[in-house]
Amino acid sequence: MTAHLTPTLVLVVLFLYFAMLIGVAWLTGRNVSNEGFFLANRKVPWYVVAYAMIGTSISGVTFISIPGKVGGGGFNMAFSYMQVVFGYLAGYLFIATVLMPLYYRLQLTSIYGYLEQRLGHWSYKTGAAYFLLSRTLGSAARMFLAATVLQVFVFSPLGVPFPLTVSLMLALIYAYTFKGGLKTIIWTDTIMTTFFLAALIFTVITIGKTLDLGVDRLVPAIMEGRYGKIFFFDNFLSDPNHFVKQFVSGALIAIAMTGLDQDLMQKNLACKNIREAQKNMFVFCIYLVVINFLFLMLGALLYMYAGSLGLQIPDRTDYLYPKIAFDHLGMAAGIFFILGLIASTYASSDSALTALTTSFCIDFLNFEKKAPARPDPYAAEAEVAAYEASVKRQTRLRTLVHLGFSALFVVIIMILDALSSDAVINLLFKIAGYTYGPLLGLFSFGLFTKLKIHDRWAVTVCLLAPTLTWILEITCKQWFDLGFLTILINGLFTFAGLWVISYREQTTAAE
Repeated sequence: MTAHLTPTLVLVVLFLYFAMLIGVAWLTGRNVSNEGFFLANRKVPWYVVAYAMIGTSISGVTFISIPGKVGGGGFNMAFSYMQVVFGYLAGYLFIATVLMPLYYRLQLTSIYGYLEQRLGHWSYKTGAAYFLLSRTLGSAARMFLAATVLQVFVFSPLGVPFPLTVSLMLALIYAYTFKGGLKTIIWTDTIMTTFFLAALIFTVITIGKTLDLGVDRLVPAIMEGRYGKIFFFDNFLSDPNHFVKQFVSGALIAIAMTGLDQDLMQKNLACKNIREAQKNMFVFCIYLVVINFLFLMLGALLYMYAGSLGLQIPDRTDYLYPKIAFDHLGMAAGIFFILGLIASTYASSDSALTALTTSFCIDFLNFEKKAPARPDPYAAEAEVAAYEASVKRQTRLRTLVHLGFSALFVVIIMILDALSSDAVINLLFKIAGYTYGPLLGLFSFGLFTKLKIHDRWAVTVCLLAPTLTWILEITCKQWFDLGFLTILINGLFTFAGLWVISYREQTTAAE
């Protein structure tokens, strides 16, 4: 840590930061109903949602890992990640023109309600369960990686043990989200997005100045150097960065991990109507391209800066950004890094916790189906009292579910810390990625066929598909690297399995 960035200063900065978030939560979380918690009463301006979604889509892992990958070789080396981003654009176009109109037309709170209407009860429960599994494992793993960076560079020098660091991180998320839910999160994520963008831009400009590169010369210097290559068209079979693999995977990842993900779509469903939601998505696409390009610029500059000073690159490239920010760029850069990492981590984690709570309450506790009917203004006092008691019971249960997922995050993170293996983390992300394949297959089958299925077999199909995908990946590894295409294979296996258990609904002659 830089000589001027003292533990006391770090604590003061963090205290002020979280005090601000708690203040925003207090202002936005008063008298929030379940509708307000789950969908912010569908009254959020589209441009606010578009900006807040940046924080949800850019996690703490992206904040530290994408820059580190630029010069690390392997997946996403140089600017090859932009090929994935271009694929995202194709995926978001599909989301905005096909999926979002469907969700709005059906007036869904949980997007997996579509599966119940189209395919049946077990398809619905299977889709929702895969989301819960994927988001829980993926979000906990992302938070673990960010927490370890904060522990190594910030909290260990303060003498704070890792279990306390993690518990405090989750307790703070719970404190500012348990009342307001999505209504609070959209506004806190707007603030956090601003902080991590400020950290990103400040670091890029600071390193540029150190390398005697003005703002006007940054892009040409990077793109003409060894790290500026964007497109990779050679060695389709063996290169994981090949354009076709990256672009197709990017489109599928966007569709599956945004369009079929309750977390990201929940914010879109908070807009007033479909037109505003589509505006939000198209503007968000512009933000996404610019911001990811800035992250890759930062990565190139970090490696250029390290090379100019002869610095040894850490074995774990995730540590390159914090190491340079804390040890070489001065106090301001260190503070911006802390705020940026915490902002990006919290913006994705708080949203995930609320989405998990929403899905569990709607999809498994049947909040909407069991919601009490609001009494008319002239109802008897006993009827009004019964309605209020029922609302209070659901609110109390919702709060306990939110607390339960927060505690589950702590448990998973502590297990990961005990195992202390990068291989385990990679496996968790791989598992989380595999779980989106069945969602892709379920929704695709529902959207692109008119067939019915024997719904009771949907669970079996959605368990077999990831298993077959894993066997295929292991078998073909020596000849062909599937890379991110596993999600496509997984979805195709699911689609094929649903086709096997499908049937065409009989119609009468009169029809």
